[in-house]
Amino acid sequence: MQQKAWAAVFEGPHKRFSLKEFDVCSAPEGMAGLRLIASGICGTDVHIKNGKIPVGFPSIIGHEFVGQIEEISPEDAGRSGLTAGDRVISVIACPCGECLLCRQGDDANCVRMGVTNAGDPDVPPHFFGGFAEYNLSPVQNLVKIPAETDAAAAAVFACAGPTAIHAFSLARQAGFVLGEASSAVVQGIGPVGLFALMYLASAGIKNVIALTVRENPAKRALALALGASRVLSYEKDGADAVAQTIQEVSAGLGADLVYEASGNPDAFTQGLGMLRNRGLYLVPGQYSNGRNVEIAPQTITFKALRIIGSSQYSMRDVREYLSFFTKRRGLEAAIRSAASCYAVRQINDAFDDMDAGLTVKCLLVPSPGGGQT
Repeated sequence: MQQKAWAAVFEGPHKRFSLKEFDVCSAPEGMAGLRLIASGICGTDVHIKNGKIPVGFPSIIGHEFVGQIEEISPEDAGRSGLTAGDRVISVIACPCGECLLCRQGDDANCVRMGVTNAGDPDVPPHFFGGFAEYNLSPVQNLVKIPAETDAAAAAVFACAGPTAIHAFSLARQAGFVLGEASSAVVQGIGPVGLFALMYLASAGIKNVIALTVRENPAKRALALALGASRVLSYEKDGADAVAQTIQEVSAGLGADLVYEASGNPDAFTQGLGMLRNRGLYLVPGQYSNGRNVEIAPQTITFKALRIIGSSQYSMRDVREYLSFFTKRRGLEAAIRSAASCYAVRQINDAFDDMDAGLTVKCLLVPSPGGGQT
């Protein structure tokens, strides 16, 4: 009997996902068939559903697919070193390899970037995107997960981790040395912010302050477990306490680094005010066509600030993420506690819970409540 699998199909902005069962087709040459372990719902997916990032439809969106290779040709296995049974992260980005940025080694910012999830789900082989029980991805876009790593835990930060790592690599290219910083502020403690806390703490930064708007004891505890030295919420602590704390830990100068991970446009203006002279502002969080905000541009001038945007990541960032993650296996239980798990057919429930602020990270898994490892 023909094997089948479920997919959640994006039908357009502000619409509920439709659930469709498709035949699992044989993987074409150059592609591998992957069985779902866990597939994350990213903030980008929320923006797509809310019409803030235009995407064609019907389509299977989602770009955080972690799966186990079920089918790969002997030729592709020989060229890639991958084999059936390997657990992998499927990377969405398909840089052109020919534009100026690609030729300069900056393929994360390719000007003709393609994606792996752009196919029509009604046309075989159907399973192009992340919101499905099966996935077909180019073999060259697969990164093997080390055998000792919990793949479902790695799925929690499968996009947030490489996103942060790429932003920090741009900081290094600009001459900023993380290990020399004594204070950092992370705006937002969703997945992108939580991973940034881990990374900054691992760099030896003494004061890593996490900021959030709403008070959430569970998220506060998780942020502290992952590396924050202080967690402040505007709702509980107030703006004055936030400003005072940053001044206290920086000897009155302001933070060496601020990392914007909230996606709230107002956060950008606030972040500029938190920095010391010559401070660095990393901005990977503003990832949608949201509203505009007014800024005081003279703040940038008078403080001689360094501001770096970062929107994508590359295969090497995913590999660095897995290397970083594997060295911190002691945090796997805390990281998995951030995940709320839903079957693919529960995707509308997952988005409802995200909209209600009931989750930190949603993972689609083979069955509700857990996934393979």
